[in-house]
Amino acid sequence: MNDQRLRLDLTALADEVTSVDLRDRTLRTSRRLGIQRAVATSAAALVLIGVAAGTAFAVRSDQSPPPLPADTPSVTASPSPTPTPTPTPSNSAGDTPGAPPSGGSGTNTPSVQFGKLFYGPAKIAKAETANLWSWRPGNSPVRLGALPEPFAAVRRVSISPDGHRVAWVQGDGEGSINLYTADVDGSDRQRMRTEVDQLCVHPVWSPDGRYLLFGEWTEAEGPGRYGVLDTGSANRTVRWWSSELAGCNPRWSSDGATIAMNTHDGVVLLDSSGNRKHDMPVLDPSDFLASGDVMSLSPHGDRIALNRRDSGSRNQEAGVLTSGVAVVRATQTGKEIRLPLGGRKPQQVYFQADGSMVVRVKTSNGYAVLLVDEDGKKISEIAEPASLKNEQILTVVD
Repeated sequence: MNDQRLRLDLTALADEVTSVDLRDRTLRTSRRLGIQRAVATSAAALVLIGVAAGTAFAVRSDQSPPPLPADTPSVTASPSPTPTPTPTPSNSAGDTPGAPPSGGSGTNTPSVQFGKLFYGPAKIAKAETANLWSWRPGNSPVRLGALPEPFAAVRRVSISPDGHRVAWVQGDGEGSINLYTADVDGSDRQRMRTEVDQLCVHPVWSPDGRYLLFGEWTEAEGPGRYGVLDTGSANRTVRWWSSELAGCNPRWSSDGATIAMNTHDGVVLLDSSGNRKHDMPVLDPSDFLASGDVMSLSPHGDRIALNRRDSGSRNQEAGVLTSGVAVVRATQTGKEIRLPLGGRKPQQVYFQADGSMVVRVKTSNGYAVLLVDEDGKKISEIAEPASLKNEQILTVVD
């Protein structure tokens, strides 16, 4: 069996493993939760999937230390496609009963506007690379650089707050899982750290775009400490958290004061040093899926968008939960915050730095995005280009 066939076979296998499975396995193998080391064998098998499916990037360092060795050929940015005409904004069909009233103009205001949306594949595909996209409503989508493995593009990628850099985790084909960064067009690719968590804690940029929060992973120990990597330091120093927390899907508030993570205790709010601030109430800590994935955190950490799973919908063949809808809650009370969506269910919700929200909803022909201000008023709505129908929003930047 040649390397190409093995890579594709293992990638196909990874396609059957949902993020819920991976997070649950990782949390259950954490040594801080006292789980038996025998589970490490299963976790190591999952790591092998990510290792064999990916190819590593060539490394270039713009700092003083010598560059790390390149493990595989670099991947150049993909050419931009023919621009797709973008529909003009339109008003929604109505508001959700009991929600704040929507704006009447259906257009952006000078103070509240759409930022730039970044997209990646919505599903893992049987391909060697996967492109990222960017789109600012009112313009045409732009195809960006390609990540070397679709699994990284779907589950383990993070865009910097200024929209210039991308960070992700992938295997190098030699048994190590590494943290990489690059410009979003695919240039200036650098390996920043080895032995990192690829299952549960994808890298997350700090609001100033200099630091990356990541999780440690070793072959013997499994999931380990959390650390904040200084990407601008000569030695790429790491400030390790002393917290004994075991969580997934971290999100950083744009004021830098709060980090939210999903744990077996529910959603936990921490400061930038990993000290526990408080837990979200109301959510059932005994049900791992009750809190859902942490999708986005408001600028001051007072609101949170969660990706909820539909417990009544199962893939019978794979026996796994399928994706559900988004919900916005107050982090202090746990109370749900209803959005003016005209009776439609939010698929994704991302907070912008001014406190407004970009909300993605399904339409008869694809998807639309709504701009909702901090007070819950709908400002505008615009249909997404058809070329983004099979993508998911990764983040929104100014």
